[in-house]
Amino acid sequence: MKKFLHLLTIATTTTLLLASCVPTRRWKASEAALASARADSARLAQQAAQQENTIGQLKQQIGDLNKKIEDLQNQSGLTQSQLNQSKEQIAEQRRRLAQLQALMDAQKKAIQDIRKKMSDALVGFNSNELTVAIKNGKVYVSLSENLLFPSGSAVVNPKGKDALGKLATVLNTNPDITVDIEGHTDSVPIHGKYQDNWALSVARSTAIVRILTTDYQVDPVRVIASGHSSYEPVQSNSTPDGRALNRRTEIILSPKLDELYKLLESGTD
Repeated sequence: MKKFLHLLTIATTTTLLLASCVPTRRWKASEAALASARADSARLAQQAAQQENTIGQLKQQIGDLNKKIEDLQNQSGLTQSQLNQSKEQIAEQRRRLAQLQALMDAQKKAIQDIRKKMSDALVGFNSNELTVAIKNGKVYVSLSENLLFPSGSAVVNPKGKDALGKLATVLNTNPDITVDIEGHTDSVPIHGKYQDNWALSVARSTAIVRILTTDYQVDPVRVIASGHSSYEPVQSNSTPDGRALNRRTEIILSPKLDELYKLLESGTD
């Protein structure tokens, strides 16, 4: 009986021990699983935080890029506006250049016409008496002293007056021509009626003005008289032939340039 009871006690104890071992293993397994889950959760939380940080950085970069794009668009718009303005200015300058070129071409043609008319009107005179040429965009009718005046005098010869009459006919039929009359002398000092070559050159130019305006009815508003003494020679005053060429009266003709001047002034403005 005792032996039986001893065996029963051992069996009961063993059964209890075995029964207690199963929950312990399960608990430890659960603990291990919980620890692993917590570790996984921590890793996920860390990864989520990193992702959120990355998302924030990307959002900041996108914002910066959008700002750059906006700035570039604004700059592009400004550049396009400036380009359009430059194109408009270029077009306006080309228009003005074409207009200016047209006026200059018309001016050149008018000068050629004046030269031809003067050459035709004065065809009966010799080249040592007068010449007609284009210089500096104007027509120069150069009349020698021998054709117009006695030496040291400002009284016009009959032949000189005849030449002025032919010239006046062209001027009266072309009212848009302006007339500058310049008296020139050589460098030899004079004595007598006139104080010096200045006075003689002025007296000769004004004598021609009076004939053109009084005898031939050229509008005096169109005419300017001036004397240059010996200071604008065309040849050397060291020879008789050179001095003879320097003693001259030049009638300088040019078409009115009002439209050309207005265009140039508008371009300056």
